[in-house]
Amino acid sequence: MRHLYRTLIRDDQNFWNLIFGILFAVLLFFMTLELGWWHRWRFVPPQVSIGDFMLIALAVFRLIRLFSYDKITQFARDIFMDIEYGQDGTVIVRRKASRGFRRTVIELLDCPWCTGVWLTLFVAFFYLYTPLFHFPVIVLAIAGVATLLQLTANAIGWTAEQKKIEVSKH
Repeated sequence: MRHLYRTLIRDDQNFWNLIFGILFAVLLFFMTLELGWWHRWRFVPPQVSIGDFMLIALAVFRLIRLFSYDKITQFARDIFMDIEYGQDGTVIVRRKASRGFRRTVIELLDCPWCTGVWLTLFVAFFYLYTPLFHFPVIVLAIAGVATLLQLTANAIGWTAEQKKIEVSKH
């Protein structure tokens, strides 16, 4: 019986993974067509400088951290979680939805590589489609650099603290 249940869940998740894969492919196709129309069907790849590439990459980096890790977006991730509350309203258990659409979304949000692919699709499209999107990308890119600097400072600090502990033991 347990094997049958696991098979049903796996098949259900495979179905939703397929749906999301198809959705991604359809969005990519139509966004490509829209960019083609916008660029008068020249189908020459838009000129993306190294600077533009870095801005997009840093903006996506920051968005990945925002959607996958930051506390400020926990409420959005909680929509796709099964949460049990205590009588006083505190969270007792927070776990991924067991199956279906919600499970697939939370799996995507928990995977920074998956989140990055989806976010890159949208950020790159809008960056190339309209100059109105350049300012938000620049803001996110600067925030991404600041995040990298903070993570680097944390790593250096943790390494220094670990070395102090090791030295004091000897």
